[in-house]
Amino acid sequence: MATGTISWQKVREAGSKLTTPLHPDDYLRLVNPLWSARELRGRVEEVIPETEDAATLVIRPGWGWRYDHRPGQYVGIGVQVEGRFQWRSYSVSSPPRRRGRTISITVRAMPEGKLSAHLVNGLAPGTIVRLALPEGDFVLPDPPPARMLFLVGGSGITPVMAMLRTLDRRGSMPDVVLHYSSPTPERMIFRDELAALEERHPRLAVHRLHTDTDGMLEMGKLDAICPDWRDRDTWACGPGPMLDAIHEHFEEAGLEDRLHLERFSLELGGDGGEGGTVTFRNSGKSVDVDGATTVLEAGEQAGVGMPYGCRMGICHTCTLTLVSGRVRDLRNGDEYDQPNEQVQTCVTAAVGDCTLDI
Repeated sequence: MATGTISWQKVREAGSKLTTPLHPDDYLRLVNPLWSARELRGRVEEVIPETEDAATLVIRPGWGWRYDHRPGQYVGIGVQVEGRFQWRSYSVSSPPRRRGRTISITVRAMPEGKLSAHLVNGLAPGTIVRLALPEGDFVLPDPPPARMLFLVGGSGITPVMAMLRTLDRRGSMPDVVLHYSSPTPERMIFRDELAALEERHPRLAVHRLHTDTDGMLEMGKLDAICPDWRDRDTWACGPGPMLDAIHEHFEEAGLEDRLHLERFSLELGGDGGEGGTVTFRNSGKSVDVDGATTVLEAGEQAGVGMPYGCRMGICHTCTLTLVSGRVRDLRNGDEYDQPNEQVQTCVTAAVGDCTLDI
């Protein structure tokens, strides 16, 4: 270590020698709000408007972050709104950089989206946010296929933009066809950058569909848009009905294995629990629920002050201790029945009677 350089460990050790009851992280936060060993944090460096209802947030992650995400992955972001941390996941729109200092997420404000509207319209540069490491399998392969097809709608362009930016930075754009559906030209996120990429790379073809005037993408027209679509690996991201139609079309063609889908909303499987009486030990409250009701929803029905954040199984804010009984993860069917096991209440349902520690 070079002379004059202070290691993170020494800073933490110094903090730990200060008076209690504060945790060393609380003192580190006084030195730099991005220093924490307990949670990942970031600082919003810039909010860049993209359209009237969308913006890119440039975030500088703090201690513990790794800049090795794969193009197309998403990150969790937690922001304090009205005294409570709200969590959501957003695709990283910036390409990976080994020596990076920032990441970018691009957010569209949704009419029903309290947090998305706050991120686009109310978040000030300098705000400290909480972060969760990148996840997701909707990614650009390395090396990429020789021929690729992207079918995107609305803000579904964001993970694909990270892939295109990565290919552009490498200077190795393969044969790529991008079909982008948006209500109007003005609401097309990255409209100018996509035009510049298309001009710079002759092998990139961008098809634009303005749904307010042209209607929705009809899968029967895919042959005209991309005649060799059956021979391409395809990535699709956008509104649920659009993805449902794409999935059905590829399934009928027997090409499901060539299709990669990314849905922005959590889909809980239909195979729920059996239901039962959910008891909340410390509060002394209980409620009878069916197998499709999450433990979080059960607690809220019973009037218990349940902790929650993303309500999507990302942030783990809702995690409680299972005292007895069995619960099932509605995402994948996994079951948990060990005493003192930690379960995420927003994505689990009761399989018979169960008790939780709250």
